[in-house]
Amino acid sequence: MASGDELIKYITERVVNYIDKPKEVRRRAKVKESWTTRWFGMIPFSMSLWKDDVSSKRKKRQK
Repeated sequence: MASGDELIKYITERVVNYIDKPKEVRRRAKVKESWTTRWFGMIPFSMSLWKDDVSSKRKKRQK
């Protein structure tokens, strides 16, 4: 039962810290994700990494 009490205490501390912050600070803390990540998840990011890896390997082979 102690773990349940600790969880409630932790959540309460987080909520109080959030409420104590001014609105401007809370708004600046948010990180805006790109529309591609929002719509398609990590697929565009992984595809761009893969494309960069393939192109760098081709450049190494040409040398």
